[in-house]
Amino acid sequence: MGDLLSMNKITVHGIGYVGLVLGSGLAELGNQVICLDTDEKKIEQLNEGIVSFFEPGLEELLKKNLANNRISFTTDPVKAVRHGDYQFITVGTPPAEDGSADLSYVFAASKNIGQFIDKDCIVITKSTIPIGTTHKVKAIIDTELAERKSNIKVGIAFNPEFLQEGNAVHNFMYPNRIIIGSEDPDIIHKMKELFKATLTSDKQFITMSICSAELVKYASNTFLALKISFINEIANIADYMGANINSIKEGMGADERINPFFLSAGGGYGGSCFSKDIKALLKAEKRIHYSFPILNAIERVNERQKHVLFYKVFRYFNEYLYDKTIAVWGLAFKPNSSDMRDAVSITLLQDLWQHGCKVRAYDPAAMPEARALFGTRDDLIFCTSKEDALIGVDALIIVTEWEDFLNPDFQLIKKSLKYPVIFDGRNIYNREYLTSLGIEYFSIGRGTCRICEETKKHASSN
Repeated sequence: MGDLLSMNKITVHGIGYVGLVLGSGLAELGNQVICLDTDEKKIEQLNEGIVSFFEPGLEELLKKNLANNRISFTTDPVKAVRHGDYQFITVGTPPAEDGSADLSYVFAASKNIGQFIDKDCIVITKSTIPIGTTHKVKAIIDTELAERKSNIKVGIAFNPEFLQEGNAVHNFMYPNRIIIGSEDPDIIHKMKELFKATLTSDKQFITMSICSAELVKYASNTFLALKISFINEIANIADYMGANINSIKEGMGADERINPFFLSAGGGYGGSCFSKDIKALLKAEKRIHYSFPILNAIERVNERQKHVLFYKVFRYFNEYLYDKTIAVWGLAFKPNSSDMRDAVSITLLQDLWQHGCKVRAYDPAAMPEARALFGTRDDLIFCTSKEDALIGVDALIIVTEWEDFLNPDFQLIKKSLKYPVIFDGRNIYNREYLTSLGIEYFSIGRGTCRICEETKKHASSN
């Protein structure tokens, strides 16, 4: 796609995860991209081709387009703003103390555009923002332009991102849909031209009002969170009944109305999006005088689910973990990512530590983030490999389904563990096979039928 030299001039405000993928992707499509951020160290590293987080293929894409002089990074807002015919706002919207989205970075970027823009342009908000924010962005820009007595015309649109961590570069280059919130036919046309190299069908390009597009992002994320919380509830029932959640997923997912995506049971969802977006949407309750009981339920279920894996360990050791050391494989909230924001592993480790347990932890990508998050502790050892994590431990817990964990040396695991037991929070192993090796195995939603066992006992006693 890099040979499609359209040479549109693009400015990206905010070089976090979304901004860097977007900027690198647009450069790959042949555009001239300048990325703006206030973090001087980050800018220096990016201009050298160094990415501070793990995302497959991103660093290679960045280095390629740096070498081709199609992307650069700066802390100079004047230089950045005056470059772009398209101004993408991708700054963070972290949760405020009350759970609402902190929009200060969005509004700061808007003010910069209004103060420094010297030509007609299109401003595209891409950060996840409450409904109505894009219109506020336009109002801020217009106010700044009015103070300057400028006749510059600034169009506005909202373009939600649907990047999946671990697959973001592919998501950008081959999107399943691109949504543009705008009522302006000219803006819609220009946005389609900007992204046309990634489209294989007109059906992928969806247009709607700005407010609708803003809500689509929240609706999509909360629905995915709903699917995860729902299947985890079913998994907990399956654990008691002796049903197999993987079989249930297959049966449900075969229905095209449901599909199998986001129906994998586990220890709950994590990451930067789901919880943040649910909380932000819940903040709208008072504003629109409407109650969202489903959203509250999703959060309650997920918070409870994050403790399920620990309680399996706790019960196995007869509620005494004080002298135990546990190996934990996987710290990131999902594989192919270094992101530990709201990760299940955080809750698990805190539960283990609270009960006097020591942890030997390993993750293929998230170790730097884990060290920054947890610091130095007597009850936590960061290990150099999954094998290193097994040294001198009582049991093994699988938290993240990294490919490196899928086919381990089970004989080594059995030999290393004081108790030959694995607690699998992602259902990646075969119970029958592990049982044949003499390894006890506990997973999510694949338990022994208590009702059947009780029936058998009753029958034998008679």
